[in-house]
Amino acid sequence: MKIIDVIASPGLTGFYFDDQLAIKSGVKHDGFTYVGEPKTPGFQAVRQRGESISVMLILEDGQIASGDCAAVQYSGAGGRDPLFLANDFIPIILEEIAPKLIGQELDSFRKLVGLVENSKRENGEGYHTAIRYGVSQAILDGVAKAQRKTMTEVILDEYELPMVLEPVPIFTQTGDDRYENADKAIIKRAGVLPHALINNVETKLGKNGELLLDYVTWLKNRILSLGGDDYRPILHIDVYGTIGLAFEDNVERMVEYFLALEEAAAPLHLRIEGPMDAGSLEGQIAQLKELRLALKARGVKVEIVADEWCNTYEDIVKFVDAQAADMVQIKTPDLGGIQNTIEAVIYSKKFGVGAYVGGSCNETDSGGRTAVHVALATRPDQMLAKPGMGVDEGYMIVHNEMNRTLAVLKRIAQLPS
Repeated sequence: MKIIDVIASPGLTGFYFDDQLAIKSGVKHDGFTYVGEPKTPGFQAVRQRGESISVMLILEDGQIASGDCAAVQYSGAGGRDPLFLANDFIPIILEEIAPKLIGQELDSFRKLVGLVENSKRENGEGYHTAIRYGVSQAILDGVAKAQRKTMTEVILDEYELPMVLEPVPIFTQTGDDRYENADKAIIKRAGVLPHALINNVETKLGKNGELLLDYVTWLKNRILSLGGDDYRPILHIDVYGTIGLAFEDNVERMVEYFLALEEAAAPLHLRIEGPMDAGSLEGQIAQLKELRLALKARGVKVEIVADEWCNTYEDIVKFVDAQAADMVQIKTPDLGGIQNTIEAVIYSKKFGVGAYVGGSCNETDSGGRTAVHVALATRPDQMLAKPGMGVDEGYMIVHNEMNRTLAVLKRIAQLPS
């Protein structure tokens, strides 16, 4: 089965592009937007609509395989590729990517994604991570359609992985509506929650961490009262480096604060993502590792999750090799082609580091569904409900795709050989 054409259409994502640098500097909310000037190159406003590009492969039997190019909410921050706008990148896809794919046989996902992942533009640079992300989704979908398999089966076959017919815990994110949306996640019995978007010291963490401490206490009590005796999710909170800012990167003070958070969360297990932002890859690895070792020395069981500066497959390998974190977020759009996400999960698990197939609220339904197949095949510790910040929509997309796929795979497993 060959690819006979490639087409593309502009789209919207499930959330927005936000200028993280401007937000950290203290710009104020104005309704759903922000008041203030953007600080990251490419942004026209602190918050602007998220854009995507749908890439469609036309197969010779008339089937259409598709994937969505999308970038994360905080594009241009933490070493990431710049802002991804549809009108800027559709011509690149049609003029430079399409000729590489048209006429190719859909017989190997790994071979075909390499045609894009390893290509360079005339200026010597690689393609934007969002392009590689969306095109790789379309290729995986195309190979699955050509072989009459699920995308999960294609990954299992090509990476020689065992099939496990069990769901992967789903992590829901509340966005700024961290109370009402936490209720939604609890009612839906999400395995991991709430993310909580703690991205400002004064308004969300507290100058001494008191606001987050109060929130964790409330969240624990809410789960115990609303969720019932048989519901004990993992708490996972992303603090965007604000703990480091509030405690001036003082490890001893941060350890004391983590101990307080652990006590507030008990009996629930707690993960803290991005406790500090050291401003560089090497600095982040060093500081996270120092904090992790100090926490272990004190017997604190709160897990550290790496996010900022842990963007590419190569970055993840460095964090894992250094044992700098208990878990790495494998932020799917940041890694480019989804084969990098697959390989990052495999590598992390091999060396005993937790794997979190993440991504962004600023993706699309296509990215969410594809990530389900990656997760079912590679078995990370958790995966993100995406896109959006509303809980219901993203959780529905991921949960339902997971259950549909598991039902199909179970039926296949029961068929005579």
